[in-house]
Amino acid sequence: MSVLARGMAVILVSALTLASVSDAALARVRPDTPPEVALQELPPEAREVHAQIRAGGPFHYDRDGVIFGNRERILPLQPRGYYHEYTVQTPGSRTRGARRVICGGPKTAPDVCFYTDDHYQSFRRIRP
Repeated sequence: MSVLARGMAVILVSALTLASVSDAALARVRPDTPPEVALQELPPEAREVHAQIRAGGPFHYDRDGVIFGNRERILPLQPRGYYHEYTVQTPGSRTRGARRVICGGPKTAPDVCFYTDDHYQSFRRIRP
């Protein structure tokens, strides 16, 4: 196989690989464009937390409202203190579980909120 043919094969394989990348994986590569989810499509517990955030509480967990550091760098980059995290109850779980709503901006009137059900491995932007 010629060098040119090998190069074309690499390009083709790369293109096919990119075509099969999931939304979650794409969000890790391009944090400025996480996939979206409608608020009404979220579990009822997540919708409840979203309403509690806008009302300023009360919240179920002491850690609700703490600064989310975005160490995974999946969410759009913002200054420290911009994002806050809130626990979404998982029925039957003895711990806080893996589900969270992360909001950026003012605490009771956030600019944007995201949902994760896999403890920060992936996020979806909540569309009201």
